[in-house]
Amino acid sequence: MTHLGFFFVLSVFLFYGKIKYQHSYGFRILTIFKILLINFIIGGGIELLQWKVFTYRSAEWWDLGCDMIGALMAVFSYILLHKLNFDEKNN
Repeated sequence: MTHLGFFFVLSVFLFYGKIKYQHSYGFRILTIFKILLINFIIGGGIELLQWKVFTYRSAEWWDLGCDMIGALMAVFSYILLHKLNFDEKNN
């Protein structure tokens, strides 16, 4: 649950930074791919560190899976909020 929560918050912050930087709430598949890739690299890096450097910690595929589920939850939230925002502007 901790991995899921942390990576959800990380993804939300990345989406927030993207929105602030571009000054728009535009929906782009490339942005979603980049954010998922960043999350995968960070999550995978943490697991590699636990496997090779911090040997008193265990590296597990489940942790990386929970990291990505948290990131996907944030992507789903972003898409849902984009759809709701887009539908409100059209009505």
